[in-house]
Amino acid sequence: MSTSRDLLRQSTVLISAILALVGSFIGSGAAGGTPIQNASGGALAADATPIAPGGPAFAIWTPIYAGLVLYAIWQFLPRQKTDPRQRRLGYPVAASLLLNAAWILSVQFDLLWLSVPVIVLLLAVLVWAFLIILHTRPRSLLETVLVDGTMGLYLGWVCVATAANITAALVAAGFDGFGLAADAWGVLIVAVAGLVGVLLAVVGRGRLTPTLALCWGLGWVAFARLSGDLLSTPTAITAIVAVVVVLVVTLVLRIRAPRRLNTTASATA
Repeated sequence: MSTSRDLLRQSTVLISAILALVGSFIGSGAAGGTPIQNASGGALAADATPIAPGGPAFAIWTPIYAGLVLYAIWQFLPRQKTDPRQRRLGYPVAASLLLNAAWILSVQFDLLWLSVPVIVLLLAVLVWAFLIILHTRPRSLLETVLVDGTMGLYLGWVCVATAANITAALVAAGFDGFGLAADAWGVLIVAVAGLVGVLLAVVGRGRLTPTLALCWGLGWVAFARLSGDLLSTPTAITAIVAVVVVLVVTLVLRIRAPRRLNTTASATA
């Protein structure tokens, strides 16, 4: 049964998407703002830290934002008003959109230290949404693409962005790495990002979009460390290995999933 709470949820998601879209224009420099890679004194530029991905990596925001805006419109349709899945997903998605806008504003105002808790909270909200997606079923191919696909890309990319953001904030604050070389820290953090990718693949039972987004980010980290102003062959090699491992684990899990289902069906028949 439709209630005023459903309309409030739908409206919140739609308004949050609009605010996030405005934030994206500001963050791109198109609306008078400073491009993210130049904001906060260039702390997030491709050559600022060993974990910073190359500039083209940020092109992934185009399909993510497109998917989020289309989702916001789609979920506002009457048919989705009382859908149990959308009732559970609406507010986490809205929260992620608002946090995204807050992150852009914090960087625009040179509050790099504030961007760290914001992006960590954004990552936590996306994990929450991802778990809801895993435990509920889409009703159509369109929903699979708009909801599962978009949120998967969003989560995978933010995993890489969180690592890059925290590293940038530490470097900007003068952190000396406890005496370890920059290459060592680069290898360590990229390896952790790779392990997160494996964990996402296992928990997500081989879902492709989180893997593709995370590997996209790590791939551009490797590219930047091999061809940019801040070179680091060890970090690049680690990133390439991480991409291969995460992709292989994801594909193996996808191949094995139908077999497990068939085995279970045979055993219970």
